[in-house]
Amino acid sequence: MARPPPLGELPPGYTPPARPATPQILAGSLKAPLWLRAYFQGLLFSLGCGIQRHCGKVLFLGLLAFGALALGLRVAIIETDLEQLWVEVGSRVSQELEYTKEKLGEEAAYTSQMLIQTPRQEGENVLTPEALDLHLQAALTASKVQVSLYGKSWDLNKICYKSGVPLIENGMIERMIEKLFPCVILTPLDCFWEGAKLQGGSAYLPGRPDIQWTNLDPEQLLEELGPFASLEGFRELLDKAQVGQAYVGRPCLHPDDLHCPPSAPNHHSKQAPNVAQELSGGCHGFSHKFMHWQEELLLGGMARDPQGQLLRAEALQSTFLLMSPRQLYEHFRGDYQTHDIGWSEEQAGTVLQAWQRRFVQLAQEALPENASQQIHAFSSTTLDDILHAFSEVSAARVAGGYLLMLAYACVTMLRWDCAQSQGAVGLAGVLLVALAVASGLGLCALLGIAFNAATTQVLPFLALGIGVDDIFLLAHAFTEAPPGTPLQERTGECLRRTGTGVTLTSVNNMVAFFMAALVPIPALRAFSLQAAIVVGCNFAAVMLVFPAVLSLDLQRRHCRRLDVLCCFSSPCSARVIQILPQELGNGTVPVGVAHLTATVQAFAHCEASSQHVVTILPPQAHLVPPPSDPLGSELFSPGGSTRDLLGQEEGTGQKAACKSLPCARWNLAHFARSQFAPLLLQSPTKAVVLALFGALLGLSLYGATLVQDGLALTDVVPRGTKEHAFLSAQLRYFSLYEVALVTQGGFDYAHSQRALFDLHQRFSSLKAVLPPPATQAPRTWLHYYRSWLQGIQAAFDQDWASGRITRHSYRNGSEDGALAYKLLVQTGDAQEPLDFSQLTTKKLVDKEGLIPPELFYMGLTVWVSSDPLGLAASQANFYPPPPEWLHDKYDTTGENLRIPAAQPLEFAQFPFLLRGLQKTADFVEAIEGARAACAEAGQAGVHAYPSGSPFLFWEQYLSLRRCFLLAVCILLLCTFLVCALLLLNPWTAALIVLVLAMMTVELFGIMGFLGIKLSAIPVVILVASIGIGVEFTVHVALGFLTAQGSRNLRAARALERTFAPVTDGAISTLLGLLMLAGSNFDFIVRYFFVVLTILTLLGLLHGLVLLPVLLSILGPPPEPLRSLLGHLLPHQLPMAPATSGLGDCVQPRGERAAKAWRSHSGHMKSLGSSGALLKTGRTPGEPCCCCHLIPSPDGAIGDLPEIHTKPPLSRP
Repeated sequence: MARPPPLGELPPGYTPPARPATPQILAGSLKAPLWLRAYFQGLLFSLGCGIQRHCGKVLFLGLLAFGALALGLRVAIIETDLEQLWVEVGSRVSQELEYTKEKLGEEAAYTSQMLIQTPRQEGENVLTPEALDLHLQAALTASKVQVSLYGKSWDLNKICYKSGVPLIENGMIERMIEKLFPCVILTPLDCFWEGAKLQGGSAYLPGRPDIQWTNLDPEQLLEELGPFASLEGFRELLDKAQVGQAYVGRPCLHPDDLHCPPSAPNHHSKQAPNVAQELSGGCHGFSHKFMHWQEELLLGGMARDPQGQLLRAEALQSTFLLMSPRQLYEHFRGDYQTHDIGWSEEQAGTVLQAWQRRFVQLAQEALPENASQQIHAFSSTTLDDILHAFSEVSAARVAGGYLLMLAYACVTMLRWDCAQSQGAVGLAGVLLVALAVASGLGLCALLGIAFNAATTQVLPFLALGIGVDDIFLLAHAFTEAPPGTPLQERTGECLRRTGTGVTLTSVNNMVAFFMAALVPIPALRAFSLQAAIVVGCNFAAVMLVFPAVLSLDLQRRHCRRLDVLCCFSSPCSARVIQILPQELGNGTVPVGVAHLTATVQAFAHCEASSQHVVTILPPQAHLVPPPSDPLGSELFSPGGSTRDLLGQEEGTGQKAACKSLPCARWNLAHFARSQFAPLLLQSPTKAVVLALFGALLGLSLYGATLVQDGLALTDVVPRGTKEHAFLSAQLRYFSLYEVALVTQGGFDYAHSQRALFDLHQRFSSLKAVLPPPATQAPRTWLHYYRSWLQGIQAAFDQDWASGRITRHSYRNGSEDGALAYKLLVQTGDAQEPLDFSQLTTKKLVDKEGLIPPELFYMGLTVWVSSDPLGLAASQANFYPPPPEWLHDKYDTTGENLRIPAAQPLEFAQFPFLLRGLQKTADFVEAIEGARAACAEAGQAGVHAYPSGSPFLFWEQYLSLRRCFLLAVCILLLCTFLVCALLLLNPWTAALIVLVLAMMTVELFGIMGFLGIKLSAIPVVILVASIGIGVEFTVHVALGFLTAQGSRNLRAARALERTFAPVTDGAISTLLGLLMLAGSNFDFIVRYFFVVLTILTLLGLLHGLVLLPVLLSILGPPPEPLRSLLGHLLPHQLPMAPATSGLGDCVQPRGERAAKAWRSHSGHMKSLGSSGALLKTGRTPGEPCCCCHLIPSPDGAIGDLPEIHTKPPLSRP
């Protein structure tokens, strides 16, 4: 180690003994824990000294490396897809979702845009013509939305979802049907003629006014077109769908409307309809059979009379279905309207998003402010916009938070004495942590970890608060270097004293966040991994780069330059009072000083030849103020330098260079030493503390029983917004969820029909499933398929009985009879595919209601091609899709008899509606019932699983608490092992883990009292709380473990050393979190700001109040100190904190040490003014005659870790 420059405190030519990086500890003189920690601290010492020698290079390279990593933010990806964020990785739900996407593609069949109407006056009935008029006004405004993009105009009729458009061979009729075919709109207005006004399609026929649904009578139109075209098949299709007169046969809300059709039931009576009666049982689209909208889809807050008749309702809902981007792209691909714009799927998505935003805007503005009703509108794009806004980084809040932290760090580290002030260090430290956070996030981006709302909204502030904690700790320790530490070793000494604690807290934080990644939710796993990486970057910055900043600041302080403005010299230069021994002997004592302590700064080493401890005394001694010892002999006195005496020198011949105010000398360490510790460590106070924390723990255990599971969209969306109003109304009135029961491949559908029917029946019987009306068959493909086969079988039987169909001909029969004929002759045998004898011996559906297996897949081909409305209503989504096959009754070649069989099904689904799902417990019950039904079907050979948003986003709650408990237990075990490994004291590690477990339980209980629900986000915070809590506990425990004396004394010393940095760290964390309180999202405020603030306060209380009390009662014994005096571990020496880098003091601590040294000092001889040699004068093992202390084999008195003198003032 290079020799320090002469600072005027050491004799000329004096060279201190070199400090080895690893303390040379005599064999057997220390326990293994102390030796191992000493070895680790030796490595830290070498690291610090190396950084100090090359501080400029280290700082430059560190900033360069962190800056390069921060550039990775340019490739950051923000994920807003709910499925990618919330579906558990590797779970059965994710596997099922992957299976669905593999078979059907990435997108759903349609997207929903919803309007909900509620009265402004709570509880008002909406089943009135006036309320429906307002609903019509809003829905009509929304349905007329047009957007102009890519030079085209896009309206509802172009982009809406149309279910089951039939294929017609007649080109003119096909074009007319394509223009007229209605959009799927689920609305209570469909019970009335006014529902037709929402359909924007129109067609033109010569000699007739424009054909629209408001004036279209399909039956009459077919009769008029009959002479000009063969429409028998189309007529049968409409009859099967029970279209009838469509809208013109329904009552008018206002029969006096000039456009109310004469066919309306109340056209002539002019009587307003009974709205409740018309809406009872639900409404129908243009097809009564396939488009039935149940009451629960249209009305909310319903009330009925004792007979079950609908009386009133409090909400109305209309739902507009739009095509998906893929469907819209396919629909217009190759169309003349888009051939000139380079039509793409991305453009289709842009069109849909623009239309949806305009839809929501106009619908919300449709009703006047003074209307008695209010409209809430929502679309899938609205949700995407919310998630994007939720995930955006608020530059203003980030900048505000970091500026606030800069101000706090600068103010708290400024001092009146410029040589001690560290304001610039505080500024540099906060900026360094900010760069480390940016570099950590950049590294995450380079590793491909997607960002999400938690990353952008929370992590920058949380990481800043955690990172600055260690900055404060190192800065405090740097100003408290042991006496006589050479200038070149100050940084090494700082890392030796604090590196273990910083390493322990950082490792625990990283372990905590890595353990939180066990929560299998992608958004939270990404957040946890990002937090762990950012903590690692903070650790690297604090341990490698920040010491270089401290080293540069040390040079500034040594040169006595101003803090922050380091180019200017300090007017308050460090100056000491040199009081020679003869001056003391002559009684020259500064006025106002009643008691002086002369502290001898001794540098001890062992002379190998004489086996004596030799202590070299510098020529000057420094005066310090009298010690303040509130705990009597148990506590050491406050440290200080001669500079502290300057304020007491008035009236003497010595003049002060600068005078500081008494308040300027107050600090947190002084408060902890003179006020906090004496009060806390009294026996009555300990009893009160234990009682209060025990009561808090008991109350928290009760609060833990109040915590409910769940996270609704209403918790995420900002309160007071229109989106929140819609979601609240939807949750209250229309808590319905579309789900599907998916059947997979791997079994024979044709031979498993009974099992499929049983599965459907079992699923339908679940409490949460909305049953279909008693008059309507179940809405599944298998039921529709069987019903269709039974219908054509009945038509064949009639045609056969009447002779219109014979064994050799079906041309005179009906369309349905001909279809049945073609199916009945199928054998399923490739060699002999047809058998006409089966016409009278086989049925398409047997007596048990099952389809013959040999006909199953051929019949499926015919049904899919012949009944598009039934197929669309069933939402079967077959994969592989059955082949297209066109029926031609007049085919004379016989080729039309050959029906291609559909391929074995690998995917099909039964649609259901779940109702009454308000709480998470309701979802969990429904999910468990659905899973049980699928498990029973699996025993019968049917492979099935439920699909839908409840299963995607709520199934995590089946195992969330188990994952939470598992992660907490594993993390507590890991924390114990890490603490035990680095502290090498299981006793202390167990106390730390006990306090951390109490913090977690108390935080969980407080969440219950605050009404914060348990979801994946609070679970991550609860798991991370263990790592964050280590910041508040491990420094106190380490200070206690390495101090000497009684438990009370050691607890007090630990508090003095750690109170200030721990408190500053907590305040810095709170300042970092403060910016979260300004978030627009109440979710951020409640689930992050409130929870993390409570966690910080709990950590502060447990670390500085409960843990010292526990340590003073149950703490482990002190570690032995029997080593070479010159090589004792610095943090184990019970020395006062230095108040200056130039004039440090050492005072006797503890009554026993003081008495021993006063007795033993009589055996010391001064050897001159330029230096002195002090020897014990005893051979090893011989007790001192005065103090009866036995020197160690090296000649040093083992119980005296430092050389202290306290001579009477009258002695020179």
